Amino acid sequence: MSLRMKGIAVFLLALCCCLSGTQGQGDHEDQKARCPSDICSLMKELISIGEKLGTMGEKLGTMGDNLRLMETRLQTSENEVEELKRLTGGRPQVAFSATLRETGTGDTGLFTTPIPLQYKKVFSNTGSSYNPATGIFTATVKGMYYFRFSMMNNLNAPPNSVVCLTKNGQRLVSVWDTTGSDANDSGSNAVVIPLEVGDNVYVELQANRQVYDDVMNYNTFSGFLLFTM
Repeated sequence: MSLRMKGIAVFLLALCCCLSGTQGQGDHEDQKARCPSDICSLMKELISIGEKLGTMGEKLGTMGDNLRLMETRLQTSENEVEELKRLTGGRPQVAFSATLRETGTGDTGLFTTPIPLQYKKVFSNTGSSYNPATGIFTATVKGMYYFRFSMMNNLNAPPNSVVCLTKNGQRLVSVWDTTGSDANDSGSNAVVIPLEVGDNVYVELQANRQVYDDVMNYNTFSGFLLFTM
């Protein structure tokens, strides 16, 4: 019980004693009519009420402490958010880079229809806009983006490799090698394009074509947000 509640209980007890003393000065027959046990019961009840008030006061104090702790944590979180905004200038952070194979070596293809290449080994994926399970980058922020991709042709001659950077099913730029007798040719290409939220960008391997990769990671797909619009 808090000191304040104890004081209330003592005050109530003293009040009851005063009431008892006052009754002692009255008519003798009236004193007989009154039951001293009623006064004791009243005293006990008042003391119990005082103790309950004290317990409630302690619980309210604990709730107040918890509330102050939550306020402190909230202020800390707000400070961290403000610091992050200061470091990033308040701009969304979107960037990724991936390569074709996690393990192993060999050609990818031949497929009867064009398919998005799935660059499974992810080096970075800030903003989680690139999906290695599909090979597709999906814009979550409207803005201007930079994309770059590279390709190694199929291992054995004759060369038979064609890949295209594609936006929403529309081919933008390509890298290809389909003639000659040499092997181990590679190339790359890049674009800067505007994207709306929900636009998809991916590297598409054309039908009946192949690309080669191994632990040297010749086939890559990367991109990042230049600025919002």
